Amino acid sequence: MGDRIIAGVDLAWLGTRNPTALAIGRIAGNSVILHSVSGGHYGIGAVIEALSCVPSLHGVAIDAPLVISNEFGMRTCERELGCAYGGRKASCHASSLARYPNSDGVMLSNYLERLGFRHLGPTGQRWQLECYPHPALIEIFGLRERLPYKKGTVGQKRVGQIELGRLICSLATSSVLPLHVPDDVRRQVEPDHIQRLVGRELKRNEDMLDAIICMYIGALYQAGQRDQVFGSVDEGYIYVPAFRG
Repeated sequence: MGDRIIAGVDLAWLGTRNPTALAIGRIAGNSVILHSVSGGHYGIGAVIEALSCVPSLHGVAIDAPLVISNEFGMRTCERELGCAYGGRKASCHASSLARYPNSDGVMLSNYLERLGFRHLGPTGQRWQLECYPHPALIEIFGLRERLPYKKGTVGQKRVGQIELGRLICSLATSSVLPLHVPDDVRRQVEPDHIQRLVGRELKRNEDMLDAIICMYIGALYQAGQRDQVFGSVDEGYIYVPAFRG
C-alpha cells in the first residue's frame, strides 16, 4: 500500500465559537498508525496553519459540509443519508447557503483544492473527502444504531466516550485495516482519563475522538475499501465506508 499521511478533521462549523480537532495518521504496509491528535484549533486560519505543518500530507477526511450549492433546505446527500440511516438515529444536520453563507468547510475545501487535493480523488494523488462519523461507526463496527456519546448528562457522555474509545482500541485487531494507537497518544481513549473530564474538556475529548474516526475513515478510503457515496461532488456529497471489520 505504501506509506501515506492522512489527516482527520472534526471541523467546527462555526470555528470562531467552537474548536476544531485534528488527528494525523500514517498508513504503513497494511495498517495505520495514529501519530498525533490535537484539539482547540479556533478559526479556519488555525486549522489551515495546522494542516500546512503536516509534512507530505496525502489525504484529508473532514467532518463538515465541503460543497454547498443549495440556497435553502438540505443538500441532496443529506436527504439521501437520512433515508439510509435515519431509522438508525444517524441522520445529519442540514446545510445551505442561507444558513452558512461563509462556511468554514467550504473555505477549507477550496484551500485544499488549490493545493491539488481533489474531492474523492484517485488514491495515488492528493485527495479530500467529506465524511460523517455516525453512519461510519455503524458500518465499521456493525452497530444497530448511532453510538450515543454526544448528548445527555455528563455521565452519559462519559459512558459514550468510553465505549467509543474501546471501539477505537479494538481496531488494533481489525482484519480489514488495523489501527495502532501508540502509548504517547492513547490518553483520549483511556477510560480513567475520560471519567475525570467535565465541561469543555469533555467536549474537547469528544472532538478529538471524532477526529481519530475521521482519520481512520480517510485511511479506509486510501486503502481502497468498499464505500457508498451519497450525493455528488458538484452538489455536495458524504462518503461512508460500506463494510464491517
